[in-house]
Amino acid sequence: MTATPTDPPAQHTVLGSGPAGTALAKELVRRGRSVRLVDRKADGPALDGVQRLAADVSTAEGARAAVAGADVVYHCVNVAYHLQVEVMPRVQEAVLGAVEAEGARLVVLDTLYPYGETGGAVMTEDTPWKATSRKGRMRAELDEKYLAAHREGRARVVLGRSADFVGPGVLNSTLGATVFPAALTGGEVLGFGDIGLPHSYTGIEDVAAGLATLGEHPEGDGRVWHLPTAPAVSTRAIHEMIEKRIGGPLKVGVLTEPRPVGPFDAQFMAEYAEMFYQHTEPQIMDSSAFEQAFGVAPTPLGATLDATLAWYGEWLAQQQ
Repeated sequence: MTATPTDPPAQHTVLGSGPAGTALAKELVRRGRSVRLVDRKADGPALDGVQRLAADVSTAEGARAAVAGADVVYHCVNVAYHLQVEVMPRVQEAVLGAVEAEGARLVVLDTLYPYGETGGAVMTEDTPWKATSRKGRMRAELDEKYLAAHREGRARVVLGRSADFVGPGVLNSTLGATVFPAALTGGEVLGFGDIGLPHSYTGIEDVAAGLATLGEHPEGDGRVWHLPTAPAVSTRAIHEMIEKRIGGPLKVGVLTEPRPVGPFDAQFMAEYAEMFYQHTEPQIMDSSAFEQAFGVAPTPLGATLDATLAWYGEWLAQQQ
């Protein structure tokens, strides 16, 4: 596969303004693209070079309005965890129909859920999809439909899979608001499951760069790619890296089973229980295929932690 970008398309449309969608919109602007950022309300902060648009992409009408005039569409939409199995298939149907009608390419942000429990085996793009959880099976079914749409020539689609997010702006992650605020204020940092196991975390800036790269390279369409992700280390090792950066020890508590804590309420944790295996076996994601195909390396984990601590320091100051 060559790694020569095509001429930049006229319009890049990002669906979803969470941490990934927002980081992606900024990355696309940095690359000189014309960017539209779509969510239900379009009431987020102004972003330089980004046009905001309000649309409900779970409906056919909303999705068509969102992608009108787009050359590349990035699907970064997520919904409340307890609504995913119900709502995400509706979003897929509406978005696929809209990009097919518009003739746009579709870049989908995906998760590791379709693989299910692996017994700690390293996950590559060739790992079988053996999910048994409701959300894992749902994600696998969606992905099969995306790839079928591409094979059948109805839409040009590519999927970029990420491990757990970490980085500036990332709150609702197991390496997010349950870790960094407490690390900076002397509170209890929370770890999930066996924190001595290796666990991949994908920097949010690498999510953005990876999706933007897929948007530039149609020769990568029709398959799943693992987005650039730093080599897995244990969560305990990450805690030690944070300790070196803040100049003191962390107070660490370990959540050995799902229960409400911090930003994760009872409703969320009840839904997350079936996914807790991710913290009781190694979660090792290999992104070497992407790195070799497109010449994009992941950000070193230390640099991601530096940026994340700086962002959380500013965020905490704003909460006062």
